[in-house]
Amino acid sequence: MAQSNQGYMLRCGKPITGTLVWYYFICKREVWLMGHEITPDEDSPVLDMGRAVHEIFYRKMLKEISMEGVKIDLFKKAERAICEVKTSSKFVEAARFQLLYYLFRLKEYGVDCTGWILIPAEKRKIAVKINEDAERKLLKVFSEIKEIIEKEHPPPPVKVPFCRKCAYKEFCWV
Repeated sequence: MAQSNQGYMLRCGKPITGTLVWYYFICKREVWLMGHEITPDEDSPVLDMGRAVHEIFYRKMLKEISMEGVKIDLFKKAERAICEVKTSSKFVEAARFQLLYYLFRLKEYGVDCTGWILIPAEKRKIAVKINEDAERKLLKVFSEIKEIIEKEHPPPPVKVPFCRKCAYKEFCWV
C-alpha cells in the first residue's frame, strides 16, 4: 500500500520528519513549533542525555542512515533491520510510529525491513513491522501534522508529563 511521497510532504515542499511524527504523539504545540523551524534550547539536559545514550551504548555499531526527513539511528544489514534508540520506554507509542514512518519511507524505495526500538537502559528490544493498517494510520497522522503546521498560531499549551524536561518549555510555560 505504500503511497507516493505526497502523503508526507508539507506545503512548503519539505517532508514531514520522523521527529515530527514522534512529537505528534507527545505534544501538538511542539509539532507546530518544529514545523515553523523554531529551535529548542540545544543545551537541554534531555537532548544531552539522548546524545549520550547513542554515543555510549552504540559507539561501535552505530551506522546512521539519513535521507530527507529520515534519520535512522542504526541499520543492521545482516538482519535487514533498522533501529531507533530511545532512553526509556515512556513514550514507546511515539517511538513505534516514528519507526513505522522510517519503514514506510524505505518501502517506497523498495527496501523492506524490520524495525526495532532499542532501549539500552531497560535492556529492551521491541519489534515493529509495517503493514496496511499501520500505513493507513500513518497517512492519518501525516494529515493531522499538516493541519497543525498550516495553522497561523500554535495550539495552546497542554500540560503533559513530558513538559517537565522539554527543551521547548520556555515557549509554553514562562
